[in-house]
Amino acid sequence: MDTQIKRGILDVCVLAAIKNEDSYGYKIIKDLKPYIELSESTLYTILKRLENADMLTVRTAEHNGRLRKYYRITENGAKRLEAFKSEWKEVMLIYEFVCKEEKNGD
Repeated sequence: MDTQIKRGILDVCVLAAIKNEDSYGYKIIKDLKPYIELSESTLYTILKRLENADMLTVRTAEHNGRLRKYYRITENGAKRLEAFKSEWKEVMLIYEFVCKEEKNGD
């Protein structure tokens, strides 16, 4: 798969994982596991990129005596998710066209 396409898909997967509630790294990986395999190093690169793009915010809170970073989607992040949904409809139409079987005689 094209690296840029995969990067964009991973970004929206992470945004989707935190769209309904704040979350932290380990939980994001766990929530995505049924759909996509994601290493910690890849996740934290994505989180930093999304933070720099103002698509999520980060806060630190104590949990069981340790500091944990919690991530929250921003308005820009929510807009990116909506844009992805619209873009993906077009991609699916292209996919269906590319994969359709040729009819005999056409």
